[in-house]
Amino acid sequence: MADAQVAGDRPDGVDGQGGQGKQPRSVRVVLLALMIAMMLAMLDNMIIGTAMPTIVGELGGLEHLSWVVTAYTLATAASTPIWGKLGDMYGRKGVFMTSIVLFLIGSALSGMAQDMGQLIGFRAVQGLGAGGLMVGVMAIIGDLIPPRERGKYQGMMAGVMALAMIGGPLVGGALTDHLGWRWSFYINLPLGVVALVAISAVLHLPKKRAQTRIDYPGAALLTVGITAIVLVTTWGGTEYAWGSAMIMELIGIGVASLVGFVFWQTKAAEPIMPLHIFRSRNFSLMSVIGFVTGFVMFGAVLFLPLYQQSVQGASATNSGLLLLPMLGAMMVVSMIAGRVTTSSGRYKVFPVVGSVLMILGLFLLAQMDTGTSRVTSGVYMAIVGAGMGCLMQITMLVAQNSVEMKDMGVASSGATLFRTLGASFGVAIMGALFNSRVQEVMTERAGALGSKVTEQSAQLDAASLAKLPAAAREAYQYAVSSGTHSAFLLGAAVAVAALVAAVFVKEVPLKGAGPEKGDGDEGSRPGAAKGAVAEVV
Repeated sequence: MADAQVAGDRPDGVDGQGGQGKQPRSVRVVLLALMIAMMLAMLDNMIIGTAMPTIVGELGGLEHLSWVVTAYTLATAASTPIWGKLGDMYGRKGVFMTSIVLFLIGSALSGMAQDMGQLIGFRAVQGLGAGGLMVGVMAIIGDLIPPRERGKYQGMMAGVMALAMIGGPLVGGALTDHLGWRWSFYINLPLGVVALVAISAVLHLPKKRAQTRIDYPGAALLTVGITAIVLVTTWGGTEYAWGSAMIMELIGIGVASLVGFVFWQTKAAEPIMPLHIFRSRNFSLMSVIGFVTGFVMFGAVLFLPLYQQSVQGASATNSGLLLLPMLGAMMVVSMIAGRVTTSSGRYKVFPVVGSVLMILGLFLLAQMDTGTSRVTSGVYMAIVGAGMGCLMQITMLVAQNSVEMKDMGVASSGATLFRTLGASFGVAIMGALFNSRVQEVMTERAGALGSKVTEQSAQLDAASLAKLPAAAREAYQYAVSSGTHSAFLLGAAVAVAALVAAVFVKEVPLKGAGPEKGDGDEGSRPGAAKGAVAEVV
């Protein structure tokens, strides 16, 4: 069965003979809408973080504050693979638009929340929609654009991600100060409506009707397993001790659920995550690289601002700007990597070079101490950012190129899920190492006072730090630099796994439009577009 009816304007910008042409205006409109959707998914948590103190001040419920973020993260991670499979089974457009509507409903309800319990529940609804946004964007690009051309556009999506991380805290602070915290959620509504209208009017993907039922047992097992993993990485060492009964029970539930899920996928008629996609060496290797990239990126995003504020005396007001060297380098390099991949059709060099840069940058960050200047740390951050820029969207591109078109959704959701899980593990494991090292050094350097200062949390805000005696403050600054040293050394060691995986990647030619390719290329690989993949009017 053809993937779609051929339209007057080929969405991949070619003339049907493999020649390269300019993207039609309608496709550019759809891509703009996809960028807005990606911005919604990425921007939300960054905006909310800035508004949190004001939200707690009005709604109360400080003891449940962490659940405002956890509920969103859990719902996003658990729903990601399900959205991808639904798109494969029932058609991408309707499923993607449903996820946007669900995200907007969650945003509107969150803005109207009257207590912390309501806000947590509505954030979960919002997270369910966000899981579909991330997967839908990448899968639709996979439908619209031939593999050879995808790198350019997926590089643009990485740029959007970096902009959201930089601009989110700024936007959140401005909205909270001038319009109130509720507008941190309401701002999503006009953007989401624009994306909905553009996609509804311009994008026409083929409708599908699966002959088999949704794999409900598989979905349930995977959801329970992912939920347990995220809760372990979120609660371990903070809400509960790592060796506590709660954490051990969650680990047991998670392992049992995932083992059961893998077994069930071999029996299901239409599995949520078909195991045959992991038979592709490149897909499995990209899953490893995506996991490591998430591990490193979100660990760095957590600890770099803390180091800059506590040790280098930077202001916490515009925390997104503190990461500008890393995120700016990531944005620029990801867009360059995408364009080079499109023009040359070659990509293996980027995972290899990206892994090397990431290891080098993390090792240099681990050398920072209380005397490191902001310029020096900025250079180190830029090296890490350049490494991540080589990896961010190339992993998605190669993962999609490794499967058949019918599995585009599950490939996109799988790559996204592994990155999300990597982020959870990175924050938890690097955080546990950081906290342990800070408390150890504070006890060594400041005795009982140092131990008391960090017994509640190893991460002090600017106000708490200013209240400390000079000797305790100096001890804390030394402890933070020692903690970041340990955390980034661990990150560098983990990044070695990405380099090993990158070395074994097999460079399979990317099919589709390209300056030196002819019509004989099309359809020769599973990931190649067989005929026009979508109709855009």
